[in-house]
Amino acid sequence: MESRYCDAKNVFIDSVDVGDYIALDSSDNAYQQLRHSLDKPLKMILLYGSPGTGKSILLNYLYQNSKYQKDIHYFETPTTNEREFFRKIFKVITKKDLPPDTQVNFSTLVDYCREIRGKREIIILLDEAQMYTPDMMERIRLLSDTRSVKFVVTLHKTDKEDLIAKEHFQSRIWEVIQLHNGSRKDIQSFTHKKLLNKNLFEIANTIRSKHIDLIHKLTKGNYRETNKLLFTVFEIYEYYDKNDPSKISHENFSNKIIEMAAIKLGYIHV
Repeated sequence: MESRYCDAKNVFIDSVDVGDYIALDSSDNAYQQLRHSLDKPLKMILLYGSPGTGKSILLNYLYQNSKYQKDIHYFETPTTNEREFFRKIFKVITKKDLPPDTQVNFSTLVDYCREIRGKREIIILLDEAQMYTPDMMERIRLLSDTRSVKFVVTLHKTDKEDLIAKEHFQSRIWEVIQLHNGSRKDIQSFTHKKLLNKNLFEIANTIRSKHIDLIHKLTKGNYRETNKLLFTVFEIYEYYDKNDPSKISHENFSNKIIEMAAIKLGYIHV
């Protein structure tokens, strides 16, 4: 018989699927800012934040909600293969496939973009921009300068990527949207909404203020780390539910099991 905690565990699998998007005040504000930015005459928009702050799922959510209204394209998986990348870009911009084994003539593509300026506004969403090479970023910059292609890029906020942002984007970005780790209130809403969305009301109701305090302290409000922690918490609950149910209570959530999960993940060292 499957444990009642299996579904709760699976709720916290880290995902960028829009079905797993959780509407919080902070993410909704960033989303509305992104939507508004798409309507401005900007060449580049930067979605910026530490890993685990929700950049990828927000970009995917923007794409899914805009794809029937705008000429918008989502490059979810970065490729460092320049030839492959610009073949994809070529297809998006020209709506044509290049013959096999043919390389994009980049200067011709730039000229084509200049010709369609004012006739089409193409939006390309690039996730994980820190994965692209400097040469690729420079070519992205040149395409954005034609003003027929607008790029929305996500970038991790680290010292190295700060430098990338300054070198490649600083003079061309008029909109920078920064995502942050969640507040205690955000983590409470995130945790409860994820469970309630899957109709796991009884489990959600056992997670109280003291548990949220500990979860937020351990994860520092990072959504990816919160997913990892709670996945591991419910993995432990599932184990005991199947093998030694006397060790857990279905009515009272346990800070001890949160701490056990934190030790397993290395958040607490013993």
